[in-house]
Amino acid sequence: MMYGGIDLHSNNCMMAVIDDADRVLAQKRLPNDIGKIVGFLAPWKGEMSGVVVESTYNWYWLVDGLQDAGFRVHLANTSAIKQYEGLKHGGDETDARHLAHLLRLGILPTGTILPREHRAVRDLARKRMQLVRSCTAQILAVENIMSRQQGGRLSSNQIKRLDNDAIDLMSLPADVGLAMKANVAVIDTLRAQIELIEKRLLERVRPRPQYGLLTSVPGIGKTLATVILLETGPIERFADVGNFASYARCVDSVHTSNGRKKGEGNVKNGNKYLCWAFVEAANFAKRLCPEAKRFHERKKARTNNIVATKALAHKLARACYHILKEGKPFDVTRCFA
Repeated sequence: MMYGGIDLHSNNCMMAVIDDADRVLAQKRLPNDIGKIVGFLAPWKGEMSGVVVESTYNWYWLVDGLQDAGFRVHLANTSAIKQYEGLKHGGDETDARHLAHLLRLGILPTGTILPREHRAVRDLARKRMQLVRSCTAQILAVENIMSRQQGGRLSSNQIKRLDNDAIDLMSLPADVGLAMKANVAVIDTLRAQIELIEKRLLERVRPRPQYGLLTSVPGIGKTLATVILLETGPIERFADVGNFASYARCVDSVHTSNGRKKGEGNVKNGNKYLCWAFVEAANFAKRLCPEAKRFHERKKARTNNIVATKALAHKLARACYHILKEGKPFDVTRCFA
């Protein structure tokens, strides 16, 4: 059998093909052109066990193109791969061969390749989060201007209602007023785009029964249910609830030996968007749900607020796993028994 490894970059990729004995059969740097890449791999297609692609920011086109050409593609989880530290020399050539080598040994850490249509909707939800962060930055900029110029403070809702006439009435220096008007114009534009995206997302996720089940969880509304549903993907890809909680970064990352801590694990291994969603859900749940509040207060008494909130997020993540797995709504007694 043959094994392929691709070290992907922004404008080129290093290709490597090895056999069962780790002999390099071919290696070449190619431009990011799917036709040339498929042509390079074509002579070994019938004997190719699989092709490994790094999970970089630009992997979509390569994975889709290779799958369309009939290759079995594996998406390497780069945050979980560590090369042998005794190497004297390393580079793109060794990286590509190492990916193929891990596939041959059957120890390649992989990520899930979601269907294209699922990725498109998920990325739209991520775009909404990006725009919300940008809008928040503009709102904070207006707050800072008011604090510097007049020593006062406007709430975010007041800033969202500002227009040019209202700014003119503030008796600000002309240049300062122009700066604030620029911030307000950007805020209005971003809010319009956010509303447009939220409407499209709701059209995509509302028909799914899992969406309604997730909104039954205290602290999880429309936005968080959308993020959790789209970032989770098919729940069947998680072997058990522990794997899902780990993917959501809701468990400790630590190495132990003989009952003693020996170091930290890979804290970035997981989905940062799910982590954010469950922490947000925990902050809402402890205000809205008496059982969640009691759980949080008990944890907080023994540790601190941050650890208690993270523990509550872990509880909610486990609950969401069972909800999606079993197709049943949230059971507060089962969750906080």
